[in-house]
Amino acid sequence: MRLVMNEPVERMERPYARRWWALLVLCLSLLIIVMANTALTVAAPDMTQDLGLSSADLQWVIDGYTVPYAALMLLLGAIGDKYSRRGALILGLVVFGGGAVAGSLVDGSTGVIATRAVMGVGAALIMPATLSLLAATFPRAERAKAITLWTATAGLAIAAGPLVAGALLEHHGWSSTFLINVPIAAVAIVGALVLVPPSKAAHHHRIDYVGGLLSVVWIGSLVYMIIEGPHFGWGVNAVTAAVVAGVGLALFVVWELRHPRPVVDVRRFAHRGFAGSNLAVALFFLAVFGAFYYLTQHLQFVLGYDALDTGVRMLPLAGAVFVGSALTGYLTPRVGMKITVTAGMVGGTAALALLARVDAASSYGDLVVPLVVLGLAIGLALSPCTDAIMGAFPESELGVGGAVNDTSLELGGSLGIAILGSVLSSAYSSHLSDATAGSKLPANALSTAQDSVGAGYAVAQGIGDKARQAGEQAAHAGGPEQAAQLKAQADQLAEGARQMADAVGSSFSDAVAHTSLVGAVILGVGTVLVAFLLPRKARTGADGPEAGAGAGAETEAEAEAEVEAGAETEAETEGGAAQDAPDGAAEEKDAPEPAGGARR
Repeated sequence: MRLVMNEPVERMERPYARRWWALLVLCLSLLIIVMANTALTVAAPDMTQDLGLSSADLQWVIDGYTVPYAALMLLLGAIGDKYSRRGALILGLVVFGGGAVAGSLVDGSTGVIATRAVMGVGAALIMPATLSLLAATFPRAERAKAITLWTATAGLAIAAGPLVAGALLEHHGWSSTFLINVPIAAVAIVGALVLVPPSKAAHHHRIDYVGGLLSVVWIGSLVYMIIEGPHFGWGVNAVTAAVVAGVGLALFVVWELRHPRPVVDVRRFAHRGFAGSNLAVALFFLAVFGAFYYLTQHLQFVLGYDALDTGVRMLPLAGAVFVGSALTGYLTPRVGMKITVTAGMVGGTAALALLARVDAASSYGDLVVPLVVLGLAIGLALSPCTDAIMGAFPESELGVGGAVNDTSLELGGSLGIAILGSVLSSAYSSHLSDATAGSKLPANALSTAQDSVGAGYAVAQGIGDKARQAGEQAAHAGGPEQAAQLKAQADQLAEGARQMADAVGSSFSDAVAHTSLVGAVILGVGTVLVAFLLPRKARTGADGPEAGAGAGAETEAEAEAEVEAGAETEAETEGGAAQDAPDGAAEEKDAPEPAGGARR
């Protein structure tokens, strides 16, 4: 047996024998890039203390990964299609692992933000490559099942990040949450060489670099605006980013509509099924990342669990994702994508509505059912949508198809943290102001406590420290009268600390409930839109009833690609552009081939 797999999947006469082992490598690669964000939320307190990070520094340590990750996926997905999808995966793993090593060695905010950005570049190479290699390697009849496992892995990674980080932080510093990525990336690189067959578009035209760069500009600016505005105010930076994003998007759409070979054909978004699938992915990750953002804080600060315990208590969500994914594999071929996805989104809305019942008396037991329902909803909805999005792209654009899906995912997640995080912060600040009204808490202490739930408990702890100091002074007082005064002062401060801690906990619990309700409304409205956009049960193709939801979209996209390629070739011939004729012929030959090869 050859040590390195060198036979391109496009040349294989039969389905690749070790494709399920290859899927394991792709899922492992996906696991670490999703965990890189969720694990950091648990490691953030240790990093803040060790590196002396301000709240703005910490925000950009987290989001410095997100901006290049979201902005670069479309362009890098197209490059992977043309040159090598496996090469893009391996290069991404090398860049990601190198960034992780550097991140563990830095000793300042600038360094850790820069290394997180490098890891984001690596993730932008990895994410679309995993989906495009999956689609190219698996025959159409098995692809829906493979995508189901891919989606379930993403759900597992969301919950596993805090668990792994918590376990590491029990005995190691925050740098271990960076270093843990290195051996996993190394295993994935070896696995990619041994188990994943190389793949690239058989006939790929020249890359639309102008369109690719415009996508980088508008997506990067949009994500920057989403991060900057809610967290740091709508000043010059946020407004400038908003203008650049709007202008960049307009130029991107105009350019792509006029370009004969765009990096992504924006006309696809006029098709209801494709638009509905992308909207569903974005809305779901808006809800999931937003809920994850405030639930981990609630578990750690209000309920008092440490990092490891918090990770363990998020596991019901991961398990439910796998169950939901198994259900979608059974339900979608029978009842159709529209019903399965709509049911999943209704379930997600119900989960957020259940979280709206959280209050100061709520325990972890009150969170288990919403977590399970949310996990089931993720599994039900996301796999059919991802399958539909990938099925809308011909073989030559599988990397771009993966990038479109992943960009929707990342934009949704960024919006979730920004929108729901902003609602959470505003509600918490307002509730805390009401809860402490009439107290003798200094204005500057209240302002500090309103910054975050962690800051609120720090203020309460500071008052408690003063109570202990007064008690110690009372024990060593020179006379009974002074001792009595100090003792009374200590008791008053201790009571103030207790009241402050209670106010912080109840205010944050009320904010969680309010934010969950807002999230439920957003996802509920989105559910109606998605249900309207998605087509009815998928059409039956030549191979019989489709196993996945994207087959109809794939057939439609291929037919359109064939027509467009033929029209382009005809136009080039009439115009006398002989030098471009081979490209047009190649596209005409390539367009009708289904993703993954018609030979299967």
